Amino acid sequence: MRIVTLNEETKQNVLSNLLKRSPSCYGKYEASVNEIVNNIRTGGDKALFAYTEKFDHAKLEKETVQVRKEEIQAAYSLVDPSLPDIIRKALKNIRSYHEKQKKQSWFDSQKEGVILGQKVLPLNRVGVYVPGGKAAYPSSVLMNIVPAKVAGVQEIIMCTPCGKDGCVNPATLVAANEAGADRIYKVGGAQAIAAMAFGTESIPKVDKIVGPGNIYVALAKKAVYGHVSIDSIAGPSEILVLADESANPRYVAADLLSQAEHDEMASAILITTSRALAEQVSAEIEGFLETLSRKEIIQKSLDNYGYILLADTMEDAIETANEIASEHLEIVTRNPFEVMTKIRNAGAIFLGEYSSEPLGDYFAGPNHVLPTNGTAKFFSPLGVDDFIKRSSIIYYSREALKPLSEDIIKFANTEHLTAHANSIRVRFEEDEHE
Repeated sequence: MRIVTLNEETKQNVLSNLLKRSPSCYGKYEASVNEIVNNIRTGGDKALFAYTEKFDHAKLEKETVQVRKEEIQAAYSLVDPSLPDIIRKALKNIRSYHEKQKKQSWFDSQKEGVILGQKVLPLNRVGVYVPGGKAAYPSSVLMNIVPAKVAGVQEIIMCTPCGKDGCVNPATLVAANEAGADRIYKVGGAQAIAAMAFGTESIPKVDKIVGPGNIYVALAKKAVYGHVSIDSIAGPSEILVLADESANPRYVAADLLSQAEHDEMASAILITTSRALAEQVSAEIEGFLETLSRKEIIQKSLDNYGYILLADTMEDAIETANEIASEHLEIVTRNPFEVMTKIRNAGAIFLGEYSSEPLGDYFAGPNHVLPTNGTAKFFSPLGVDDFIKRSSIIYYSREALKPLSEDIIKFANTEHLTAHANSIRVRFEEDEHE
């Protein structure tokens, strides 16, 4: 893995290279994605089934597009017998964490008959997209469904690609059933996003779509935004490890590779003040590569977006980490809690050598759907807030409004909105004649 001395020039080169992975940089795919979205919007099930046959080589129809209860029951016999219990343990942690995020409606009464407040309501129907293809992600099923359930969403539907045989990955089905998906459909890609956004004869229209996917899924979510809400336009996975000479190089190397194996565009970066650690981590990575099953994917990821950045000071390292704003940030230093207080931008922060990134992916409880491509500067992890909507509550009595009426009328007239001013004025016309 390449070792680069960190300075202003190399930092900018790294940042520029990482930004190339953004879905916004793949406009060449937008035309084909928009064509799919428009065809689903106008063609409904017919177009949906045609695209499923074209891309997934599976023949579906209205009677088979939805996963049946029998298929879900059969899935339990096809997975490792221990998996359901592991999923239930993870669910308990994920649910407990997200329960703490719940918000309540509130009302505030003031003098003279003023009541202000906020009404918090869950979304009615949410669509969860779960990718297939290179790997199955039952953990993503849990992370997307649980906060929606905690928020009180009325109906959760899920779309995920099926194989040529028309079957969905059994681990994905078990996770969906345990998490509480109401309906599961065997469709994937941009066509699944469009189906949930506009509705077809088989798949109902949703209010919001959440869940990760490939570039086609990301661009489809971008295309339907406004017709429905979305969580984000997710980019490839990324990890940044911030370490000093006290870090265990074998642990650091293993953690970097845990994200590099996602796909060729994933990024894995170590920023350290120790040249010895940098060299040791590089050597450990070479050793691990000889034994890991996704060696080719990892190697391409590291060649394109893997870096070991050697910083003069921990302050320089922290500043660079804040500029990169990584999806996952591990802090492996003598005092990780002190360093953590200086971190402004990160999706999830892991502290200490035993808080490895996969702990957050599967079991700890915080959501693993996180901002990518530097968007941790202004976005947050998926949570209960993503599945609620708020309505403002305003009540004024006549006695409360009257002292403010002239001010409101003048404000409206300043903006040349005379109908606004009139709406207030008519309520006190009789007072003008007294």
